[in-house]
Amino acid sequence: MRLLVNDLGIEVIAIDGKGVNGSYDRESGKKALHLVSAWATSHRLVLAQAKVQDKSNEITAIPALLELLDIAGCTVTLDAMGTQKTIAAQIQQAHADYILSLKANHPTLFAQVDTWFKTAQIAATLPAPTEHKTEAGHHRTETRTVWTIPLHQFPSLHGANEWVGLQTIVVVERTRRLWNKTTHEI
Repeated sequence: MRLLVNDLGIEVIAIDGKGVNGSYDRESGKKALHLVSAWATSHRLVLAQAKVQDKSNEITAIPALLELLDIAGCTVTLDAMGTQKTIAAQIQQAHADYILSLKANHPTLFAQVDTWFKTAQIAATLPAPTEHKTEAGHHRTETRTVWTIPLHQFPSLHGANEWVGLQTIVVVERTRRLWNKTTHEI
């Protein structure tokens, strides 16, 4: 993300949902308030917020939030909950780009990318990482290695043509050491 912002001058808007602590009311049976926020990362500024309707989730609130914003020329980031084909298409229609988190929420596509990456790792055919960084602080050490892989290097990915504007798959390998516990994820 830092490379995109600094080198290319791209404005990044992070969209994420959070529950508001202490906003529930046990006596009346009201659930906690859940908001989806758009955050201008370089300016550290909340651009807009939308309430997630009762009996709904972020997937319905994100499109409404995007309609409030002029995101043309920006890069919008979303976590796995917001990784939806219709949301990607809406971002592209607004002349913006996206970075979405692919996890097990799209199991077939995730498994294909995971298998390709692990196979390429074993066969030593991975391209060179685009970034490798280690950071330490607060009793933890975190190492991240990032690969950006053009879509054409993958074999046919399940439903790839349904993701409007999809060009690159980014793989992040993270190893985190906190006290005596080490976690590793790709």
